[in-house]
Amino acid sequence: MTSDEASPRGRGQATERSNRWLLRARDAMDRDYAEPLDIPALARLAHVSEGYFIRSFQATFGETPHRYLQRRRVERAMALLRTSDRSVTEVSLAVGFNSLGTFSRTFHAIVGESPSAYRRGRVPQPVPSCFAMSWNRPATGLRIPDRQRSVSDKPASALKP
Repeated sequence: MTSDEASPRGRGQATERSNRWLLRARDAMDRDYAEPLDIPALARLAHVSEGYFIRSFQATFGETPHRYLQRRRVERAMALLRTSDRSVTEVSLAVGFNSLGTFSRTFHAIVGESPSAYRRGRVPQPVPSCFAMSWNRPATGLRIPDRQRSVSDKPASALKP
């Protein structure tokens, strides 16, 4: 640690630099979510060791890099299931999963229903796309019981009279 990093201002700058590198790795996950990404490559983008990358990513963004990538892939899969006629298998391969079983299990864990049930339950909504995206975005980390969710968190199908 240099004398600049020991001062409060220096620690702030080091944290800002570290967060910027973590954002670079997260941007790579957002951009290349369908590609096979691994922790060593992402840690190199962030200029840190693999263990430190996992710990600092979770501390900064609230979830592990693996969980973030899975959630990002499922979010893209949800959009493809709503807007295309591709089979579930084609969608799973398009978003970066190598196995239909892993895709279905991960999708169910994050969304709460199977990909096929999700597709059957979604009808195009006549609302602005920003609202539809907000309603259909998977939750981060914790599963919130329905009675604790606000109206804006509920899926569009739950808001119909």
